[in-house]
Amino acid sequence: MAIVDVTIIPIGTDTPSVSKYVAEIQEVLKTYDGKVKYQLTPMSTLIEGELPVLFEVIQALHEVPFKNGLSRVATNIRIDDRRDKKSTMSGKLEAVQTHLNSKNEELQED
Repeated sequence: MAIVDVTIIPIGTDTPSVSKYVAEIQEVLKTYDGKVKYQLTPMSTLIEGELPVLFEVIQALHEVPFKNGLSRVATNIRIDDRRDKKSTMSGKLEAVQTHLNSKNEELQED
């Protein structure tokens, strides 16, 4: 299971706002429900799933601005592919929360 952080950057739009593209990207992601998990953040979208499926999803997302008439798109992709144990978005957050809780308990003991 891999986690991808993907940012689709439409170039040459009439406005600095890209929220309509982000909304359409979220609609495309809904078509992959059951195959991937995803989470919109203020700066990117996180997607979790099997790597071959993630590459398929990324390609579909990359096409969104082109389908809306743009001629240029830049896509940034960061892949976290851990193979020694199962890694999930929620699991990574839980691990950090465990450390935070441990630190808080240490501070309360002092």
